[in-house]
Amino acid sequence: MKGRSAGLEAKLAQRLQPKLRMVANGDTEVNVLRAERCSAVALTPQRAEKAKAQRRVSPRVDPAEITSSALRKKLTETADAIVSLFVQLDDDRDVRGLDQTPLTAVKGAVGTAELPVKKALELAASDRVAFAELGQPLVIPVPDLATGSVTAPATANRRVAGRARHKYGAGVLIGLIDVGGFDFAHPDFLDRSSGTRFLRIWDQGGVSRPSPAKCRTVSFDYGAEIRQDEMNAAIRASAVQGLPATELEPQSNMSPGSHGTHVASIAAGNRGVCRNAGIVGVLISIPNDEISRRNSFYDSTRLAHAVDYLLAVADELKQEISINISLGTNGHAHDDSAPINRWIDASLTRPGRSICVAAGNAGQERAEADDDFGWIMGRVHTSGQVTARELVSDIAWTVVGNTVTDVSENELEIWYGPQDRFAVQVKPPGGDWTEQVRPGEFIENRELSNGTYLCVYNQRYHPANGSNLIAVYLSPPLLEGAGSGGVAAGEWLVRLHGEEIRNGSYDGWIERDDPRKMRRIGDQEAWEFPSFFSEGSFVDRSTVSTLACAQRVISVANLDVEARRIAITSSQGPTRDGREKPDVAAPGSKIVAANGFAGKTEAWIAMSGTSMAAPYIAGLAGLMLAVNPTLTAAQIGGILRRTARPLPGSDFRWRDDAGAGAVDPDRCITEAASVGTSTELR
Repeated sequence: MKGRSAGLEAKLAQRLQPKLRMVANGDTEVNVLRAERCSAVALTPQRAEKAKAQRRVSPRVDPAEITSSALRKKLTETADAIVSLFVQLDDDRDVRGLDQTPLTAVKGAVGTAELPVKKALELAASDRVAFAELGQPLVIPVPDLATGSVTAPATANRRVAGRARHKYGAGVLIGLIDVGGFDFAHPDFLDRSSGTRFLRIWDQGGVSRPSPAKCRTVSFDYGAEIRQDEMNAAIRASAVQGLPATELEPQSNMSPGSHGTHVASIAAGNRGVCRNAGIVGVLISIPNDEISRRNSFYDSTRLAHAVDYLLAVADELKQEISINISLGTNGHAHDDSAPINRWIDASLTRPGRSICVAAGNAGQERAEADDDFGWIMGRVHTSGQVTARELVSDIAWTVVGNTVTDVSENELEIWYGPQDRFAVQVKPPGGDWTEQVRPGEFIENRELSNGTYLCVYNQRYHPANGSNLIAVYLSPPLLEGAGSGGVAAGEWLVRLHGEEIRNGSYDGWIERDDPRKMRRIGDQEAWEFPSFFSEGSFVDRSTVSTLACAQRVISVANLDVEARRIAITSSQGPTRDGREKPDVAAPGSKIVAANGFAGKTEAWIAMSGTSMAAPYIAGLAGLMLAVNPTLTAAQIGGILRRTARPLPGSDFRWRDDAGAGAVDPDRCITEAASVGTSTELR
């Protein structure tokens, strides 16, 4: 870190978590392209305009003309980029004006901030900050789509007994944090007397309406808040102007077959579980094109803001709320120490609130047919044990090649106990081992002979959980116009050396990329593509999403009702600290619900995934709150587990794929009504 004093360097070395440190020490030119790939990095407005102009006029550069010294170029000034952060404070006072640096939100002793890198370093150096880390990427859910024509689901499909008590959620709110847009004018959300049942939509990437700044108990000055009267005005005008209501009152993303619309339909559509509830949606804006991604944040800090917004709306309307999150992220320690986990848990201490999270779709171990590649998305976890000093353990990590070039930044995190000490080496495909990186050492932005850039950090006592962390990053040549390819394809080896062993166990996760086609490089297609563990290193457990590892959330697995089993893609537990997640399983395969932004002739679509199972439970939690508004999130989770039914051939013991078993909605309502009542024995 050039130009900084030794004292400041020592502080920042302790307080900047690995990925933030890598970005802070990256060139501006490198971070321009990194902003396309990293959800928590964006450009300053001035740099974004310059990059946009360069993108339009710069010719393709022959890789042979890019010199090694140019690729290794480092600037003496701080990188010109903006980062989205979680900041761990040293106390829980309201410090939104911390050192003249405004935090965008605060939850207990955790804050969020969006700052130029220089300001982020100043913030991290403050004596009132324990540490800072980038927000985690939110991956775009890709559910399986059923083929063939689909008819409307029967209203009885998601009917729950006890209607007189729960009234299908009348007076309760269903909150949704999702992607793809919310088709508020779809028939499944229309009430004959009052128009759409959507009360609010906060489009975090929108510009058509004012942001929800300085309203209620939150203040977010980005995005557009669309209100029910504005949506209803668009619905009325639609017939006159001959345009869809969602075109007259648009959102920043309105994808045909919208994920968010389908999820909302399951939880709270007119044929859904909680069909009389008011609906409030937050659209996480994940841009499709590279230029827009350079200017946007779409990381877990935005998810934290979405939770705060939904809870603020519930407080304003004085209603209970059940929130669904069918999004995922795979980094951090898979315990409850990630900032977003702690943020969500802190939000669920009051009664009348519940949050359901999809367990994830990283459960598939191997192909079931010749053209089945779902296992690539499933091989994200490894674990093992270095049993004694001087012994080693090798982890095989595969980056795709052949006709595809991976231009994403690949990230591997290995977590192990604080009582142990590992050194680490990395061996690229066909290359030589690096030197050993011992605890407290790192390699940063090293160009390898194959063109890949390597970062390795061996950190002792992570400030969030006290565990040790080894973080390995493989980056393509991030230089505008270089076009020389992506990360070197093949099998990368990561070797752990036992230096001091008292237990020796470790777990590792790959931060997953969802496949996304970028452009062509010569005769190959450039993709952001998921790397994966080779067959000998992959361990088929503990693949549940980081978001689903929080203490108080309800983590939901995908039950294939027709096959009477858990879907093979459904992620498994337990968490790294041994807790039983997922909690319960719900129908999530071939689920018919609203087809957003697709027109009246194709109003319904069938999808499969834990994304479809979670909203079923979120809707049911809404009914439970309608029956008993005093329930806490912990009580709702306990009731779901207590009343669940074992799958065929199973007993009542928790299973790593099914949790406590298949949800029994009728028993849940009966049990929820009984909580808080007691009988005196005489």
